[in-house]
Amino acid sequence: MKYKSQKVAYWFFALSMLLLVLQITYGFIMGFARIGMDGLHEFIPFNTARAVHTNLLVVWLLSGFMGAAYYIIPEEAQRELVSVKLAYVQLISLAAVGVAAIVGYHFNWWEGRKFLEIPRQLDYLVVLNVLLFLALILLTLFKGKRKTTTALVLSMGLLFAALLYIPGMLPFDSQVTDSFFRWWVVHLWVEGVWELIMGGILAFLLIKLTGVDREVIEKWLYVIVGLTFLSGVLGTGHHYYYIGVNKIWLIVGGIFSALEPLAFLAMALFAVNMYRKGEKKHPNKIALFWTLGAAIVSFVGAGLLGFAHTLPQTNLYTHGTLVTAMHGHLAFWGAYAMIVLAIISYSLPNMTGRKYYDGVRGRVAFWTSNIGMIGMTMAFGVAGVAQVYLERKFGMEFMAVQKEISIHFVVLIICASLFAVGILTYIYDFYKHGRPTDEALEKAEHEYL
Repeated sequence: MKYKSQKVAYWFFALSMLLLVLQITYGFIMGFARIGMDGLHEFIPFNTARAVHTNLLVVWLLSGFMGAAYYIIPEEAQRELVSVKLAYVQLISLAAVGVAAIVGYHFNWWEGRKFLEIPRQLDYLVVLNVLLFLALILLTLFKGKRKTTTALVLSMGLLFAALLYIPGMLPFDSQVTDSFFRWWVVHLWVEGVWELIMGGILAFLLIKLTGVDREVIEKWLYVIVGLTFLSGVLGTGHHYYYIGVNKIWLIVGGIFSALEPLAFLAMALFAVNMYRKGEKKHPNKIALFWTLGAAIVSFVGAGLLGFAHTLPQTNLYTHGTLVTAMHGHLAFWGAYAMIVLAIISYSLPNMTGRKYYDGVRGRVAFWTSNIGMIGMTMAFGVAGVAQVYLERKFGMEFMAVQKEISIHFVVLIICASLFAVGILTYIYDFYKHGRPTDEALEKAEHEYL
């Protein structure tokens, strides 16, 4: 069943697309700076570009998650959103805070804490915004006709993400203590509760696209939730040793980090298995590509590449090098970016009535962006391994090493250009669909049942 309140999801998706373009732009600024083409340095220094690039990653994904929740929760709860007007207020305030933060970074208005650079004054506005979002989602679910496991896991992930933001706001005089709690946000988001959000969206899409019984799909969710909390929470320890915390965390973090690929492997097997069992042949193959791709690529990027460099024996050398960038780019792309693009690809034709998923654009966007991202990952990996050997085995100076490996960033920029072509094609397809309509939503209610 489709609900008119789902139209609010479109505008969150539109915001996420705009922020994604900005994030890629700042990524290019960093890439060109790496090869000596740093003409914008007077206006956008490398540290500013990096802060904007990493923070926009978080904001555009959160915008996508919120849009996904506004689309999924009414359908799962079988009732309209409790207040569409307040949802639009939340959208506008989120965009305003994001703009204020990005502009502030260019004027050195920030906290200087990696991934959490946003100034403390804006932190409180973020909290108010997220509380409003959670109130709308949870009240809709509470008042709904049904409470599915899919909706509950998605809501639980969003709620825990909000709660885990609070430790990053606590003021500490000690940098060690501050870093200890900062990882509660950074690590427990991306390797903990965000996996619940991914799992909820993944389950919803597989139910809709494959026709496999809901009971079967939602049983897998319990396995994923269990593996996520078992490995993700204690796996945080692989960050702690390097900030001066007791050595025991190196052992704990190493053991449980080694278990983290199991959660992503479960997701990949889950998605592929449900696809094979599926009896329904949904016409939206592009949404299916992105859905299965998210499960498989996340296993490679977050699972295998994460495992490859977080083991203590390896991480002693790779920690803080471009090997981390290799893992981070493919992990974020597979686990979170692709699942956001999947829910957009599924919901957009239902909201607008324009079914462009049979066209060439969707396939071009999928394959060029993925091939480009894999190329970027390989460039980061080769540069990172060279950096490890030159810096940490042969003792070369940091800047001398950066000059030696700059050629790999030429390759990275070429691959990033291919990736950007894919994303721009996807965004062109997004806007080509046009705005959502009540008629399209009413029509979609009776299709593919």
